[in-house]
Amino acid sequence: MLYEGDAYEHGYWQQQFLGQWSVRLGGGTEQIQRNVLGERVLGLPPEPRPDKTEPFKDLPRN
Repeated sequence: MLYEGDAYEHGYWQQQFLGQWSVRLGGGTEQIQRNVLGERVLGLPPEPRPDKTEPFKDLPRN
């Protein structure tokens, strides 16, 4: 269809447009980076963790 030789500039723009979505599928890495910046750089409080005081062995599992 629009691949390599037939596409405008050998498909560069199609790859850039369609490839941008795969970069954002990092498993929430963007949100993690925002949390780290907010907590460490801006001094915002961390998200509440009700399980913080419980021992790991007592945490619920799947």
